Amino acid sequence: MNLRPIIDEIASQAEDFLKGITDRKRARAELTEFIALDYAGLSLDDRKIVTDAVMAFLEEENVFEGGFAGHSFDDEVEAEAEVEAEEVEQED
Repeated sequence: MNLRPIIDEIASQAEDFLKGITDRKRARAELTEFIALDYAGLSLDDRKIVTDAVMAFLEEENVFEGGFAGHSFDDEVEAEAEVEAEEVEQED
């Protein structure tokens, strides 16, 4: 099944149903629910493919960097700091 038209359609509607969401996990959950309701005929595997593709599109469009969903990157900064701390500990 060609999922590209579905992916493109959902990606074009994402701003409407993700409005005000600032967290990637919550955005993925909302997107998963939207697909399950509006595209119930898709298999679970196809729903995952569509969800992953739309999330990738949103990431590519920098939606979580200040677009309609915003994002502070606090989690990424904390994770980087933890990795750096572990590297320093390993050097000692």
